[in-house]
Amino acid sequence: MDSRTAAHVLSRIAAYLELKGESAFKSRAYEGAAKEIRALSVDDLAPLYRSGELGKIRGLGPATLAVIGDLVETGESRYLEQLEAAVPKGMIEMLDVPGLSAARIRQIHEALSIESVEELEAAATDGRLAKVPKIGPKTTQKILGSIAALRARGSLRLFPHALAEARHLLESIRSHPAVQHAEIAGTLRRRLEVIDAIEIVAACADNPVGVAQSFTRLPGVRSSTGDGASVAIEFVDGTRLAVHCASPSDFGVNFWRATGNDDHIADVIARLSNRGAVGDDGELRLAEGADEHAIYAAAGLPFIEPELREGLGEVDAAARGTLPELLRASEIRGVLHCHTHYSDGRQSVAAMVEGARARGWSYLGITDHSQAAYYVGGMTREKILAQHEEIDALNAASNDVRVLKGVEADILADGRLDYDDETLGMFDFVVGSVHSQLSMGEAAMTERILRALDNPHLTILGHPTGRQLLRREAYRVNLDAVIEKAISLGVAIELNCEPRRSDLDWRYLRQAVDRGATIEIGPDAHSVAALDNVEVGVGLARKGWLTRADVLNARSVEEVLAFARRHMSS
Repeated sequence: MDSRTAAHVLSRIAAYLELKGESAFKSRAYEGAAKEIRALSVDDLAPLYRSGELGKIRGLGPATLAVIGDLVETGESRYLEQLEAAVPKGMIEMLDVPGLSAARIRQIHEALSIESVEELEAAATDGRLAKVPKIGPKTTQKILGSIAALRARGSLRLFPHALAEARHLLESIRSHPAVQHAEIAGTLRRRLEVIDAIEIVAACADNPVGVAQSFTRLPGVRSSTGDGASVAIEFVDGTRLAVHCASPSDFGVNFWRATGNDDHIADVIARLSNRGAVGDDGELRLAEGADEHAIYAAAGLPFIEPELREGLGEVDAAARGTLPELLRASEIRGVLHCHTHYSDGRQSVAAMVEGARARGWSYLGITDHSQAAYYVGGMTREKILAQHEEIDALNAASNDVRVLKGVEADILADGRLDYDDETLGMFDFVVGSVHSQLSMGEAAMTERILRALDNPHLTILGHPTGRQLLRREAYRVNLDAVIEKAISLGVAIELNCEPRRSDLDWRYLRQAVDRGATIEIGPDAHSVAALDNVEVGVGLARKGWLTRADVLNARSVEEVLAFARRHMSS
């Protein structure tokens, strides 16, 4: 039993308890346990559970440990099943509506006896919902928007969640006796930030059609389509899988086609056709067993990395020999956006430093929230002094990972940075982010951020559009104006790679760096495990055509500090 699945079960129990109207303390206990388990990020909890180590973790009590024990021993939770049976199914489905908490669902249920998303939508449309105390017309419109977003989202999942599921399914497919090898393709291989369906291509020793059809009988399949060598499968939890089976000699072409996207494939095929490598029947005329490198060579092109295959000019650039040398994960030398228990992080400064050391980085910037973010324990001056004293001690004790004194300062509604100039001057660098009043009009939000950029203490503009994927849209802002001013003032723009944010959108990155922007890849890590968000960020950076020269934290610590000082002295 992996920690992610166990955390999901504990979170669902917390939500069901709240739906039933149980004590808030009980619900919070399960949600707190879910956070602790999620932070472990291990594939198998069994050894930790059976050795008693889990029982030593703060926030895990007898009740939550009993649930984990049930999961470890049986793979199921009897308590979750009991709660699920006691709550109307429609209310459980309402939990999927973005921004709609279990407490709000219970309130609506008690006021209007609503037990489904459809009933909720009807009540919002006919005016009944707006009359419920503490809801009103504005919240009603937000709920209607969230319902629309839920339907538009469909089966979309964040990249790392889909990747984890894909790896599990890949193991199942590879275990088939007729499968010689198999690989993940599609949007996952191209590293899009949200994934609709998992695609896997398998090379089969014989009978590709029969092998493909066998996968429609995997455990948990709700439905399937396709009676040939390609099948589309939907599982009971909504996961969608497309499996393409081929002979070993056809694997390379099938893998390339399944990686896509359609525009990229069409652009390459046009070049293959011009070079006589496409027959009258539309089939590619390539050497038997041709792999992807051979396909591009036949088109007169160098190999094009999967992340770039979006039909956005990469084929023409390849033909001209102007494709960039994309950033590699090994080129990241440190990170500059991390939280600790001084605000809303889950672990200590020392633990985060150990995490950076384990990843081979030479510096780590600590950026706990500023005092305006009181709701997440934003730092008072006393906290700042205590944290800086701890950082000084850590730096004195070791010289392989330099700890930098940073802060994520709120950009206030009027464009000022949280803290006065004297306090801001205590930090090595400052990340400035918008966290409040996100519904401002475009002109006001743009002016707010432009004013913040004028502050000489600002080093990095954090998550520039405020979006949260599958949850809320970006706030309205003139991004071109913001990027232009950041470039002119020497302020770095963040690619916040916390998966739900993935902000700045990779589609803007290429434009930004072409104009001269410096990009910082920030994990926005609230735990040691979340430092691995950098892997997501590197993939998005590659999609945005970024090279090492474009990325602030691909530079040495001395260069990062010099970058910050240049703006401070401007």
